[in-house]
Amino acid sequence: MFNNNSISISVSDEESDELGRMRVRVRRKRKKLGHRFKNEFVRRVVRNLVKYWALLIFVPAICLLLYEAWSIGWRSTSPVSKSEKPSLVNNASTEKKSEANLNRLDPTTRIIHGIRQRCLPILPPEELEHLEVPLRKDSSSTVKKLVYRTENDDAPLLGGYNSMSEEHKVVTRFNMFTGNQTLDQRGEMFKVNETVTMNCGFYSEIGGFKISNEDKKYMQSCDIVVSTCAFGGGDDLYQPIGMSEASLRKVCYVAFWDEVTVSTQESAEHKIGEDGFIGKWRIVVVRDLPFADQRLNGKIPKMLAHRLFPHSKYSIWVDSKSQFRRDPLGVLEALLWRTNSVLAISEHGARSSVYDEAKAVVHKNKAKPEEVEVQLAQYRHDGLPEDKRFNGKKALAEASVIVREHTPLTNMFMCLWFNEVVRFTSRDQLSFPYVLWRLKVLKNINMFPVCTRKDLVNSMGHIRKAKPLKI
Repeated sequence: MFNNNSISISVSDEESDELGRMRVRVRRKRKKLGHRFKNEFVRRVVRNLVKYWALLIFVPAICLLLYEAWSIGWRSTSPVSKSEKPSLVNNASTEKKSEANLNRLDPTTRIIHGIRQRCLPILPPEELEHLEVPLRKDSSSTVKKLVYRTENDDAPLLGGYNSMSEEHKVVTRFNMFTGNQTLDQRGEMFKVNETVTMNCGFYSEIGGFKISNEDKKYMQSCDIVVSTCAFGGGDDLYQPIGMSEASLRKVCYVAFWDEVTVSTQESAEHKIGEDGFIGKWRIVVVRDLPFADQRLNGKIPKMLAHRLFPHSKYSIWVDSKSQFRRDPLGVLEALLWRTNSVLAISEHGARSSVYDEAKAVVHKNKAKPEEVEVQLAQYRHDGLPEDKRFNGKKALAEASVIVREHTPLTNMFMCLWFNEVVRFTSRDQLSFPYVLWRLKVLKNINMFPVCTRKDLVNSMGHIRKAKPLKI
C-alpha cells in the first residue's frame, strides 16, 4: 500500500520536550525589550537632573532660609518664662561639672617632644616639707620705695588729689577710696624713680573697705598668703587641698566676704566659727565697700594684697570660682624661685591682642561698648601695639590666679593696674598688657601656659550672680 521510496520520520517524546524548551528560551529572550525601556527611562531622569540641578538645589535652600528666619523671629517674641528654661539647664550642668571637679588632685599633663609631662613641675611631698623660703636679695630694680598718696598729704607731689571735682564724681569711678586722678597725673605715676609717689587705694579714712582691728592684726602676721574673695553673695567657698604640713604652718588662707555673702552662706549652713575660720580659711568680713560694681570691689583684694598684708613677702590670688589644689610653697618654688621671677600669671587661652579681646568682651556683654571704646581710644593714642608679646609669649593674661613676690616694683605694677581698672572697665585683662608695655622696667614675669593654670586649681564656675551694691 505504501510506496517503498517513502521515508518515515519518527519523533520521540524527548525531542518534543527539547523543542518546547527551545520555545521557552526564545520567549525569555524577548524580555530584553523591557530592559531597553528601563534604560531609556534612567537616561531621561539623568538628563533632567543635569538640566534642572540648580533649581533642585536652590528651591530647598530658599525654603530652609525662610523657615530659619521664621523660627528666629518666633523665639525672639516668645515669653520670658520660655527663655529662662535654657539657663536652668545650664545651671544644672554647671553644678554637675562643679561636683565632678571638686577635690580632684590628679595632675594636668601635656606632651612635650613626644613625652607626656606635668604642666606644673612641683617638688615631691618629702622635699616640700623641708623647703625653706629664700632670703630676699637686695633688689637691683630702679624702684626702691613706694609712697602711697592719701588725703592727709600736705604737699602732694602730683597736685590736685585733695579735691574731688564735680566732673570727676559724675563721669568716673574715682572716689574717696581711690582719690582723684587726672590723665596728666596718670602719666606721672608711670615714671620710674627710686621713690615713687602714687595712688593705690585707701586714699581716705572715709573711703570705705573697713576691716576690724582683730582681722587687721591677723593679716599683719602673714608672711605668705593665699587669698580669695566673694562679695554680693556670689560664690561658695572651696577648701584648699594638696598642701604640705609645712605650708599649713607657714601660709595664711584668707577669704574676704561682705555682709551679703555672710548672710548667703549662713543660710546654706556655712557659718563662721568663733575663731573666725571656716575650715582652713580665715574669713575677713569687709564693711562699707567703696564701689557699686561688685567686680570692682573684688579687684581690691585681688590687686592690692600688698596694701592689705603689709608684712607679707609673697601672695597667691585665687578667684572664688576655683578651688586651689596645690601646695603654696611648691607653687612659689616652681613659678617664682626656680624661674627667678617676681610675678607669675597665666597666658590667655584664646587671644593675644588686647584689641581682639575688647571685641570679645563687648560681644559677650561683659562691658559696655562705649566704656571699652574710651579705653581702646586712649591706648591707641598712647601707642599700644596691636599684638603685644612679652618675651615671646602672650601679654594678654587670664588673671584668675596671680602668684607674686611683694617688691616695690611689683607693688607699683599692681597699683597702676588697679588704677587702670578703676578708670576704664572692670575687665582687667584689657589693662594688663597696657601696664606691662608702659612699665618697661618690669621684665622678670613668668607668663605660664594655660595647662599650668588648670593644674593649679579645680575650676568650679560661678555658682550665682553677685548682688550689686546699692550706694
